[in-house]
Amino acid sequence: MTLHHNLTHQAARQDLAAAFRWTARLNMHEAVANHFSLAVNPEGSRFLINPNGRHFSRITASSLLELDADDPETMQRADAPDPTAWGLHGSIHRACPHARCVMHVHSVHATVLASLADSRLPAIDQNTAMFHNRHVVDDHYGGMAFGDEGARCAQMLQDPKVTTMVMGNHGVLVIGRTVAETFNRLYYFERAAETYIRALQTGQKLRHLSEEVAEKTAREWEDYPGAADFHLREIRAILDKDAPDYAQ
Repeated sequence: MTLHHNLTHQAARQDLAAAFRWTARLNMHEAVANHFSLAVNPEGSRFLINPNGRHFSRITASSLLELDADDPETMQRADAPDPTAWGLHGSIHRACPHARCVMHVHSVHATVLASLADSRLPAIDQNTAMFHNRHVVDDHYGGMAFGDEGARCAQMLQDPKVTTMVMGNHGVLVIGRTVAETFNRLYYFERAAETYIRALQTGQKLRHLSEEVAEKTAREWEDYPGAADFHLREIRAILDKDAPDYAQ
């Protein structure tokens, strides 16, 4: 293993640890549940994930597990992951190599959206437009995401255009190419869901963007230079100052 690879791998661990810490600060975590994962080999089958039972606010770079999605003995490890984490994230990394990073939470507004009979997120502002034609809704919740349920969910992410899954009766799952891209998307989805839910609460008629403008705005988000990387860079700068142990 080269020095360059070691540095790259350590930086990836630190990025993921920073995302956990910031998610906790935003109160988008839930007790010691929910999981983030990141592929670390070209095939996408080896991935980092949070250890079982660890609070997001205590995650460090070195505490992250490294798992092999194709290893049938994973749940026999002494440090075995949460079984739902293995069921969901293992299935996605096994079936969707383009999903380099996977973040799943039960954040409040995304879960409210997931609880509506119609859980689609309409393009009513600039943030909601980020997800126009780029999110799917799982209408067939079948219980906790153990093996079969995780594999079923993974099949809904086969289209590379899909970045986000509203998990009906459950929460939200976001995928991306990097930690920065995926966390930025997760953050904006929660903000977008909050805008939509609060707009519904007014009881007033909503101002929907046209298909043309919504798609144009979604593409502009995709092409916006450096936004996700800047976001994570600033998060890490704040943590470096007041919670530097995340990088250990």
